[in-house]
Amino acid sequence: MSKQNPKSKYRKEPAKTTGRAAEKPVAKVETPEKKSFIKERTPEEKRKEHRDGIIKTVVAAVLGIIAGVICFSLYGTGEDRQWYAILMIVIGLTYFIQKLIYPPIKIDIKEFKFKDWFYVEFVIIDFFLVTWTLLLN
Repeated sequence: MSKQNPKSKYRKEPAKTTGRAAEKPVAKVETPEKKSFIKERTPEEKRKEHRDGIIKTVVAAVLGIIAGVICFSLYGTGEDRQWYAILMIVIGLTYFIQKLIYPPIKIDIKEFKFKDWFYVEFVIIDFFLVTWTLLLN
């Protein structure tokens, strides 16, 4: 075995401190706070987003109820149809109907993301299925 060189980087010695240095408190290094890039919304913007959310939900619910009533009147129990085809037709038609409805009521559809479209279509499908089921009973 070979001896380690005193300047070897693998050999670590504890730092020697004097009595005075050990008594002094360690100064804390202040790090600059990370700035968040989240835009603060004004109360007016919050109210507008809340109002728009309510309108989107109500429009989706009404479209779902209308789709349920129409499917009940056209297909009745729907035994002779494939259920997933009916769902795809409802999703497709209500998507385009919403694209026509929202601009006149001052809701910007350009700001819609996938999450928003998924939410309103989910509400439509829920109301559609519940309405159709209630009418079948």
